[in-house]
Amino acid sequence: MLLAVHLLSRDPGDPARTLGLDVRRPGQDLARGAGLAALIGLPGLALFWVAAQLGVNATLVPAALPPVWWAVPVLILAAVQNAVLEEVIVVGYLVTRLRQLQWRLAAIIAASALLRGSYHLYQGFGAFVGNAVMGVVFSLFYLRTRRVMPLVIAHTLLDVVAFVGYASLPREWFDWL
Repeated sequence: MLLAVHLLSRDPGDPARTLGLDVRRPGQDLARGAGLAALIGLPGLALFWVAAQLGVNATLVPAALPPVWWAVPVLILAAVQNAVLEEVIVVGYLVTRLRQLQWRLAAIIAASALLRGSYHLYQGFGAFVGNAVMGVVFSLFYLRTRRVMPLVIAHTLLDVVAFVGYASLPREWFDWL
């Protein structure tokens, strides 16, 4: 989190506004974020299931907290933290800096997507592919709108569903993980 703050503070002007990480458009950001979460989450779950059936995914435990009263709030905070860090650095900061270095758009999108996919390789090849595709979609969205807030919302929703859903639903529902 400190790295994100440091990277943002190096920009002249208001870095949050520069990246579209502000609350100027709450309704629009929430709607776009929810739409992106559905666009990524539903096919992503199907891809993950197929990869698990083919044996190309690692065994995952999205949430390993004991069943205590504070588990859900901690999982939600972890989802928000993941979303802010990943979207600010891997999309907002990286895409902005690579554009300033005058990289070609295809190279910018590929760099952001491959970085996102690569740090999910511990989850298996299926997660790499799914996160790389998410990286392409999120980079394209950011290039078009210059807003990272809908991406943070989408990522938060995806992680909350994964973390809290896994922790709250019966374990036999997740035998295929």
